[in-house]
Amino acid sequence: MDLDATGLDRTPLCEWHIGHGARMVDFAGWWMPVQYASIVAEHQATRTAAGLFDVSHMGRLRFDGPGAGEFLERMLTRSVRDLKPGRVRYSLVTDDAGGILDDVLIYRLSDAAGETYYVMVVNASNRTKIVDWLARFSEGPRRAAEASAVQLTDVTHDWAMIAVQGPRALALAQPLVEADLSRLKYYQACETLIAGRGGIASRTGYTGEDGCELIVGAGVALAIWERLVASGGAAAGLAARDTLRLEAAMPLYGHELSETINPFQAGLAFAVDLEGRTFPGRDALVEAKKDPRLPRRIGLEVEGKRPARQGSGILHLGRKVGEVTSGTVSPTLGRPIAMGYVEPQAAVLGQHLTVDIRGQTLDARVVDLPFYRRSAS
Repeated sequence: MDLDATGLDRTPLCEWHIGHGARMVDFAGWWMPVQYASIVAEHQATRTAAGLFDVSHMGRLRFDGPGAGEFLERMLTRSVRDLKPGRVRYSLVTDDAGGILDDVLIYRLSDAAGETYYVMVVNASNRTKIVDWLARFSEGPRRAAEASAVQLTDVTHDWAMIAVQGPRALALAQPLVEADLSRLKYYQACETLIAGRGGIASRTGYTGEDGCELIVGAGVALAIWERLVASGGAAAGLAARDTLRLEAAMPLYGHELSETINPFQAGLAFAVDLEGRTFPGRDALVEAKKDPRLPRRIGLEVEGKRPARQGSGILHLGRKVGEVTSGTVSPTLGRPIAMGYVEPQAAVLGQHLTVDIRGQTLDARVVDLPFYRRSAS
């Protein structure tokens, strides 16, 4: 092992990872596999066949009650009033200044009795922060009365979550799932039997590939994972998940997203509904949307073979105009890529910039995002 795991949370699959030679690390307070034998092999397996990711460390919050929808409507940047059962929506939680507290997925689901409820999937590092933030809005007599119509339950430790990603993902998962996965469109979900037990299947992921995510009881997760591996799924760690999401230009909290960055800077205007709504940070975001001076997220292709890591300076004509937030050598493209924030005048497509990598200056060019798009077939 790489360090003392005492006191860290463990997913239901943790012992399997250790037993199969994964290099384990502390990730947001969880003892997680960063890689098995090869990051590139795990990455390529996901791009060409099917990769399996233990994402049970992601926070899962369940909202029940007649007021759940209205509560979430008042807490999220994106409206959920028109979210029909079986749909999933990407949204943000912002603070009063419009900074991003987290990016989340909101599921609206129906149970066997026809009752609807919501599930919010949050980043592991932000789970406690988001629970505390939501609790803040149920304080006081009036808010307490409103909150009585909403029951929030943190089910993170009760449920496990497995991402099956890649061109063979649906075929791999289908024998375990009663619902027809091919009939689920992107960002749809349903309650269904998974290996004969109740669970949730969604057509979602964080790799830029097709696939699904399976939410199951913690007690049955290992059996399901082992069946997926036996059917040809390649176990993959956090490192491959990061290179995959970076090629797909998906922002990562703590890198492209933070409380000092607003959604418009991050290129997430689609996830903000301002008209006719009230939510924390709404008024600040109205003003931020009109501000042309704020740094903007860009994609960079970097010359040479060295990756530009987080914190590397981005320069234009010798003057620092921004910083890299994520960078790697793309296993799919075979060249260094990066995302970062720069002053607006440097964010023009095709703009030639330089990146300072530990004192070595390399040429770079602003390119369209994402870096990688999967084939429509």
